[in-house]
Formats: sequence, C-alpha cells, structure tokens
Amino acid sequence: MKTVAQHNEDIIAVSALKQKVQDYQQLVKIRLTLLVVFSAAITYMTAAKGAINWLDLTILSIGGFLVVAASNGLNQIIEKNYDILMIRTANRPVATNRMSITEAAIASSVMGIIGVVIMSIYLNQLTSMLALASLISYAFIYTPLKRISPLSVFVGAFPGALPVLIGWTAFSGHITTEALVLFGVQFIWQFPHFWSIAWILDEDYKRAGFKMLPSYGKDKKTALQNLAFALLLIPVGFLPTQEGFTGLTSGIIAMLAGAVMSYFAFRLYITCDNKEAKRLMFASFLYLPLVQIAYLLDKL
Repeated sequence: MKTVAQHNEDIIAVSALKQKVQDYQQLVKIRLTLLVVFSAAITYMTAAKGAINWLDLTILSIGGFLVVAASNGLNQIIEKNYDILMIRTANRPVATNRMSITEAAIASSVMGIIGVVIMSIYLNQLTSMLALASLISYAFIYTPLKRISPLSVFVGAFPGALPVLIGWTAFSGHITTEALVLFGVQFIWQFPHFWSIAWILDEDYKRAGFKMLPSYGKDKKTALQNLAFALLLIPVGFLPTQEGFTGLTSGIIAMLAGAVMSYFAFRLYITCDNKEAKRLMFASFLYLPLVQIAYLLDKL
C-alpha cells in the first residue's frame, strides 16, 4: 500500500505530465494547426474528385501537422521576449520559461524534419518542398517582419495559403491553374481575416511592437483596405465556377459568403468599432471551411 508521500509524488507527477501536454499543445498552437491541416486535406479531396487514396491523405495530414507545428514552435522561440509583453501570449510555455528554448528548438526541428521527410518519401518532392517553403517563410521571414512593417501580413499570406497548393500537389504531383485559383481564394481571404484580428488586438500588438494594421492604426484607411479585400473575395470566390472547375452552386455560396464578409467589413469602415471587427472576424472563421466544403461537394 502506498504511503502518503508516495501518493503525493504520484499526484505531482500526473500534474507535471498534464502541464507538459498543455505546454506542447500551446507550443504547436493545436487548434490553428488543425485548421491548417483541414485546409490541405480538403483541397486534396477536391483535387481527387472522389478517388481518394486514404494512405496518402493520412500522410499529408500527419506530415502537414508536423510542419505547421514546427513553424508555430519556431515562431514562439523567435518571439519569446515579445510574447511575454502581450496578454494573449504571456502564458505561452517558452515565454514563461516553463519550456526552455533548447527543448522547444529540438522539438520543433524534429517535427519539421519528420514532416518534410515523410511527405517527400510517401507523397512527392514538390509537396515536401512546398511544405518546407511554408515553414521557412512563416518562421524566418513573416515572423521577424511583424515588428518591421505591416507588409508582414502580405508576406505571411503566402505561407498561409500554401496549404492549398500542398494539398493539391499531394494528389496530383504538380501545380495546376485550378490549384492557383484556389490558392488565390485563401490568399485574399487572409487580409480581412487577419486585419480584423489585428484590429481587436491592436493594443496588445503595440505592446510588443508588432505592426500588423496597414496604416499602423485603427482608422478609416485601415478599414477601407479591409473592405477592399473583403469585396475582392466576391469575384475571386466565383473564379473556380467561372473557369469551369466547380459548379454553379459552390460559386453562389462563395459569392454570398464574400458578400457577408463585405457587409461586416463595410460596417467596420462606417463605425471603426471593435464590435464590428469581432463580427467580421467570426464571419471570416466561417467563410473558409464553408467555401472549401462547397467546392469539394461540387466536385464529387
């Protein structure tokens, strides 16, 4: 029978394990990573038109998860001294020293290498190279640029949209016009999506010296640029239908979804109010999975 001391040690061990699991979930930004993997996986299924190789899709999902997780881990290492300054990131494991930079670097490197290698071996070279390009551009170009210029959002939109190309090439082995059109939809979507978030978190970002809004502040110029990109989503979302890649139904759904985002972006332009920025942010969260699922169903 265990003594009280042994029982307490077991409790401490279990608690430490739970904390470590939570720390790794924070390091890899688990929810964000799963959303990115969803984007790649659903694009793979769209490219496959029902002829899905489930082993390839599994490899894509695992490899994609590891590469995105590695990118997020490297991001937190680079931004360690800035994360601690912001309310929403102050409790991250590297920022609080619950996880050492060495541990985070080893874990991120191992995940990134394994992710790229398994995609290279089991899928194709192009897919693995796109995944590697996504990791490098996100961690080592976009991340440091956030403190230099609002152009970081434009730069970050490339790795942010690469999951579409990664998903497509995982099936086809090459980049097609269709893949580039779908890439364009996700690329444009990121501007109203990230700017609405940056609008809400402007004070937090400023504490860390991040320059995320296009005119360096919450003003009419920023709101107008946000509105312009939201409006651009309407014709861009219809392009797959226009080019004959998908049917009319998904094109209409994409246009309506773009119109909804444009409506909230217009309200933000009129009011410059945080409440409208939150509405736009939530609309953007719904836009991408809704439109991507519509494209997929229209291809089956």
